[in-house]
Amino acid sequence: MALTGKLTKKLVENLGAGRHGDGGGLYLVVDPSGARRWIVRVVVKGQRNTKGAPLRTDFGLGGSDVVTLNQARERALEYRRMAKQGLNPRFNASREIPTFQEVAQQVHIDRMPTWKNAKHGAQWINTLRDYAFPKIGRMPVDSIGQPEVLMCLSPIWTEKQETARRLAQRVKIILDVAKSKGFRSGENPVTAIHDAQVLPKVKPKPKHHKAMKWQDVPTFYTDLKTREAMAAKALMFTCLTGSRTGEVLGMRWEEIDFGARLWLCPAERMKGGVLHRVPLTDEMLAIIEPLRAMQSDYVFEGQKRHKPLSNMAMLMLLRRMQVEEVTVHGFRSTFRDWASEAASAPREVAEMSLAHKVGSDVERAYARSDLLEKRRLLMARWSGFVCGDSGKVVRIG
Repeated sequence: MALTGKLTKKLVENLGAGRHGDGGGLYLVVDPSGARRWIVRVVVKGQRNTKGAPLRTDFGLGGSDVVTLNQARERALEYRRMAKQGLNPRFNASREIPTFQEVAQQVHIDRMPTWKNAKHGAQWINTLRDYAFPKIGRMPVDSIGQPEVLMCLSPIWTEKQETARRLAQRVKIILDVAKSKGFRSGENPVTAIHDAQVLPKVKPKPKHHKAMKWQDVPTFYTDLKTREAMAAKALMFTCLTGSRTGEVLGMRWEEIDFGARLWLCPAERMKGGVLHRVPLTDEMLAIIEPLRAMQSDYVFEGQKRHKPLSNMAMLMLLRRMQVEEVTVHGFRSTFRDWASEAASAPREVAEMSLAHKVGSDVERAYARSDLLEKRRLLMARWSGFVCGDSGKVVRIG
């Protein structure tokens, strides 16, 4: 005969946040986030807790997305039978607990629609593949504690601190998800390790992209302008706009408003996740307008038709030009130094030209303008300097 109770399949799917009883100690717990999981509360016969009272314990039975209502009732009945016999279900129940790797892979799949891009999603799972799966991947997710987490973090904590920090965040997420599905209980070991300061404090080493001195840019640009390769065109445009490599190489023609002399770089390609308007100068337009004749999807087309230039193409061009101590990203620093030292540009204008956030959250909430026209003047002056027309004076501010 089928087990019955107060809940129905429809209620399980639609009940709001809270703890909802089915009867016999079985509850559906709905988190504020919408996650749904089963728990059963039993009193183990003849056993007492630390205060001498009957041992009343909650056990997770799994998430409602993987454990049906009838399955939850059957498992709850099994737990109650064991408890009546004086057997603690924690040590006697047979449950199918997934491994850490199985949970991690499912979390990765569930979050695919939220990744900023495919590369970010791949990095998320690859960090776990390289540093966690070989050590704890095959372990049942409920058996992972502080020692197991430390096995993953300790070897790379001081040498690869940024990687270790991201690994800790991802392991914590996986264990939290496992708990929400009823496969774990208790405090997250990653949180416990952090709170107890088990691992040594490591001062992060700032990463500085090697940059060309702004005084050397005009000579460099003159050489660059003599080259016909697509990488040279892209590097010229990157240098003039102060943009990131991915922003430039992913640029499509529909992002350019020739009438308004603007490039509208979409939010999904921006590091800050916000659309960025880039004013286009005469020199920038002179670079890209002839490329329209190629009728490609991308402004800077690579070796394959309708595919963008490789993200290594500009760096390899620098190496062929024997510019060894400079990175493509470093031209952003070059522009920033010039804007401060030579142009005496207001800080907020220079920072917004690089799509950097300026001020606190409150200040940004009130400062609605992106200072486009002031940035347009600054970029015109930068183009003039780079191209050797530094005698032209443009007031900014």
